[in-house]
Amino acid sequence: MKNFDIKKRIPGSELSALNRIVRAFHKNNYECFLIGGSVRDLIMNRKCSDYDFATDAPPEVIMKLFRRTVPTGIKHGTVTVLTDGMAVEVTTYRADGKYIDGRRPESVAFSKSLKEDVLRRDFTINGLAYDLINDEVIDYVNGIDDIEREIIRTIGEPVSRFSEDGLRTYRACRFASNLGFAIEENTFRAITETLDVAKKVSAERIRDELKKILETEKPSVGFEFLRKSGLLKQVLPELDRCYGVMQNKFHIYDIYYHSLYSCDAAPADKPLIRLAALLHDIGKAATKRMGNNGDYTFYNHEVTGAKITRAIMKRLKFSNDDIGKVNNLVINHMFHYTEEWTDGAVRRFMRKVGVENLDDIFLLRLADRKGNGSRNGLPEPIKRLKKRIDKIIEEENAISLKDLDINGNIVMERYGLKPGPVIGKILNELLEAVLDDPEKNEREILLALADQIIERIQG
Repeated sequence: MKNFDIKKRIPGSELSALNRIVRAFHKNNYECFLIGGSVRDLIMNRKCSDYDFATDAPPEVIMKLFRRTVPTGIKHGTVTVLTDGMAVEVTTYRADGKYIDGRRPESVAFSKSLKEDVLRRDFTINGLAYDLINDEVIDYVNGIDDIEREIIRTIGEPVSRFSEDGLRTYRACRFASNLGFAIEENTFRAITETLDVAKKVSAERIRDELKKILETEKPSVGFEFLRKSGLLKQVLPELDRCYGVMQNKFHIYDIYYHSLYSCDAAPADKPLIRLAALLHDIGKAATKRMGNNGDYTFYNHEVTGAKITRAIMKRLKFSNDDIGKVNNLVINHMFHYTEEWTDGAVRRFMRKVGVENLDDIFLLRLADRKGNGSRNGLPEPIKRLKKRIDKIIEEENAISLKDLDINGNIVMERYGLKPGPVIGKILNELLEAVLDDPEKNEREILLALADQIIERIQG
């Protein structure tokens, strides 16, 4: 077996804690091996974010061996051990029963064999174990060879493995995207042959896999595997329909590839901006028309796209906050700035997008431009807009209702009004006045303006 110097790749404080866990098992005559993705990442010299162990000790024994534990998945043999500031999952060797719903085994039987536990896992690159005591990698499934060949391959017959759990088809695409690997031919073919099982996966689990793809270096790799396998048509048919839909003369790529490359260009640490980049032109397929100049137009595609984006994200059970943020970016990504914009127009743009979203809308605009294929960087007019926005923020001008020097309570008390739409109407008109002239944001001036508004309303 090759020596990968795995111990040297584990930070000292973490290695000490892991060794203590393993020794606690050995002291009580049980096996304990580091297993799965952590071993793969250590072999590949990638940053390891968490560590999982497999053992022949039953869950109840695991909980007795350590002072602080959490029975996170005790029905399936998983206990989280809390030690030295780390949370480490330890799972009893398993031999799954028959899968009946395309997601979970009908029953779980604990096993005494590491090999039996490995052979029930999904992919060879995740079937590696590491013996910390003897500094040895244990490979029953040729996972090391597949890492060196840079391929994703199932453990065992791929159709059978995907038929057991439809989520594995999405995971194959995600691992390929995350690692930059290819999917082995038979394994990839089996994804297409088991699409009916993949349909059974819950929206929440699919959403989580998509979010993980968005966090990889090049999400386009994962989405291409989803498309070619047929999974994309099931989970994101709106994006799949963009494939082959050509754009106008200003674009090199069709809508689909432009969306993918824009997604790649967005910051990897901002998955919601990446999702907005992936979906920002999702409304183009529905709004494509031939213009009078003989080229395609996509009028109001951002409005249509925002509606489609909201429907997609609701279907995938994203939070309302996430839906609101991405929808806001999609509907506002087409702003067209000219030097004729007044300061009031700039403030209205800031209000429309939201001051808290301004950095993100510019990041999306930059990603959109990079995804074009022939352009790079923000155009000069947009850079000048950014400078004007920075100046307004520095001057602390009023942008939203909460920035006004009066509020609804003051208005109601002054005019004897009750809560209702008229209060919002007054405040919004006052804000419009302040957006044009920030010096009007003083209480006495605003109250004088409010007097005029009330007189007009009640007139």
